[in-house]
Amino acid sequence: MKIIRAEHLGMCFGVKEAIELAEETAKREPLTILGDLVHNETVLAELRTKGIRIEQNPAAVPTQNVMITAHGASEKKLDEVKNRGLKVLEATCPLVHVAHRNLAKLVREEFHPIIIGKADHVEVRGMTEDLSEFDVVLSESDVSNLREREKFGIISQTTQPIEKVCTLVQLIRERFPNSEVCFIDTVCQPTKQRQRAAIELAQTCSVVIVVGGANSNNTQELVKTCSQFCSRVHHVQMANDLRKEWVFANDTIGITAGTSTPDSIINAVQEKLNLFAQSSIKENYAKLAELL
Repeated sequence: MKIIRAEHLGMCFGVKEAIELAEETAKREPLTILGDLVHNETVLAELRTKGIRIEQNPAAVPTQNVMITAHGASEKKLDEVKNRGLKVLEATCPLVHVAHRNLAKLVREEFHPIIIGKADHVEVRGMTEDLSEFDVVLSESDVSNLREREKFGIISQTTQPIEKVCTLVQLIRERFPNSEVCFIDTVCQPTKQRQRAAIELAQTCSVVIVVGGANSNNTQELVKTCSQFCSRVHHVQMANDLRKEWVFANDTIGITAGTSTPDSIINAVQEKLNLFAQSSIKENYAKLAELL
């Protein structure tokens, strides 16, 4: 049994910086995070042990300090917090800020805004809550439901696979040949790196373990990507989710992880897989001894 890691996996710099800011602030004064800082229950549980509150509703924030998550927020949501007289700490990923700025630029230039992503995702809501008119697309059928406009301005949720994004942009261009279509690539570099590394991993492994939160979009996308190249792909949130029956003695097992997955969880997954490997070796020796 061989175990290898993807070249790029796990926490990105935006998530690490957000967690560090939350922990450092909480050492000095009470802090509430507005929404889930990251989509990883282990990370959120660890933050709670340090006295950090997590609230979904701005009206329910009990502390003077409130933090915006790495996914970003709309100006409307920020104003709602500020109007309560609360101090806002920005943990928005810098690359999400880039997406917001590009979207605002397209709107100023009178392009009809289209966001490629999940309509109910917190990052996409943060992009769209300030807009009076927009469309969110994630599939070919979504593109079919668009109505013609003179100008389309397209950006993407930062954690969408770039191949999917480019395919949807091309479909929009083909459906509206008489429209001006301006696409700005806002898929973040860490997502691109992890997607490319996941493809390379899945092409060389018999089993792939994807580690990340159940509600993490980029982790779910890694699962989908790996499944295109490997028939045995399993999504786990932590080491205890692993099952020995998933792997065999002659397997090459690949590990990748979403951008909100801590190194400690990835290491624990690999350690448990190593235990599976050692157990398989012992079982093989026992079977050989019986034959002799």
